Amino acid sequence: MNFWYVPWFILPYLLLAFILVKQHKKSNRSNLFFKFIYWSFFYLFIYLGITEIQDKSYFFTIPVLFFVLFSWMYHREKARVLNGFLLNLFIASFGIYLLYNFLITQDVLVFALIFLVGVFVVLVGLFGFVGLMILFYWNALVVIKRESHSLANLLTLILAVVMTIWLIYDSFIAKMLPDWASILLSILPMMFFYFVFAFLNFLSASLLYQFNQPSYDQDFIIVLGAGLVQGTKVSPLLANRIHKAIDFYYQQRKYTRHWVKFIMSGGQGPDEKTAEAIAMKDYALQQGIPEDDILIETNSTTTLENMQYSKEIIDRADIKAPKVIFSSNNYHIFRAGIFARMAQLKAEGIGAKTAFYYLPNAFLREFIAIIAMKRKLHFTIISLLASVLLLLSIIAHFVS
Repeated sequence: MNFWYVPWFILPYLLLAFILVKQHKKSNRSNLFFKFIYWSFFYLFIYLGITEIQDKSYFFTIPVLFFVLFSWMYHREKARVLNGFLLNLFIASFGIYLLYNFLITQDVLVFALIFLVGVFVVLVGLFGFVGLMILFYWNALVVIKRESHSLANLLTLILAVVMTIWLIYDSFIAKMLPDWASILLSILPMMFFYFVFAFLNFLSASLLYQFNQPSYDQDFIIVLGAGLVQGTKVSPLLANRIHKAIDFYYQQRKYTRHWVKFIMSGGQGPDEKTAEAIAMKDYALQQGIPEDDILIETNSTTTLENMQYSKEIIDRADIKAPKVIFSSNNYHIFRAGIFARMAQLKAEGIGAKTAFYYLPNAFLREFIAIIAMKRKLHFTIISLLASVLLLLSIIAHFVS
């Protein structure tokens, strides 16, 4: 397509995007965000399809099919790691398709998209493996200064050390080993890259979940508990969860006047003097929430139990098709959504902000917990890959 035609596609797109924003001024930002994204890709695929069809080619259908598959799976169930894999698969196929489209059409808009993607890839390449390793060391130092020295807070340090060992091995030791030993020891980097691949899928799905905000017609807001300070006081982390729920409570009253009740969910830990739910209720009362709008659940000790016992309270309310959301920290809502599905509770999460320096450790901890939930599957896959490398190592030993 000639350059002269590009404005005729861009101007209607901008006009309709402006209309979309104006029509959804009072909608949740996330709903507007997803509608804007879908509209953008729909319009872009129309443009790319027209440019390609003029050259009697139809490869644009491949990324379109991946996008449709991702959208279908995402709207069926938002809290799935599979969504991250499908999103990454679509992005990869779309990037390859853009290169193909530009080769056959020489389109200026496609070139601009490739240029933007290329700049991002170059920046990532410059930062690279060593840069990421340095970032993890820096983050570990910050966390050690500000948080307790528990294993959960040292994950970035452990990962940085593992990356350092692998870098030394790959740069020096691997070159001195015989072929069979090199193949055998490649099991370790293979495991590392397998978990990197799994983490990218988890991270994509988890970040995507952050953009989801439920509509303002909820019946219940479950606030997930967390450890209390000195066994009685709400911690800053837990306070953020409560405030996120309170913000939604007032927003819903403002826009729809649909009444919603809190379910403060959290039992009493061995080092706590009172149940977390009771401390959370007292905190919410101090923030001006009416006592009649607060229910408590004091039996749970895990996130899964939070969902199970809260569901029992919701079921007793005898509301037909109740609409439910839950509030937790942003790094935790994806896994909490998985537990909600396991408890057969149809609920979506809203995430409270977390200190930026804390997020790398938090997401790594969530990833480890996700892996542990499917440990048999991951163990089987790694065992199969390791068996192949072991077989190749034996063959290389006898051949040499």
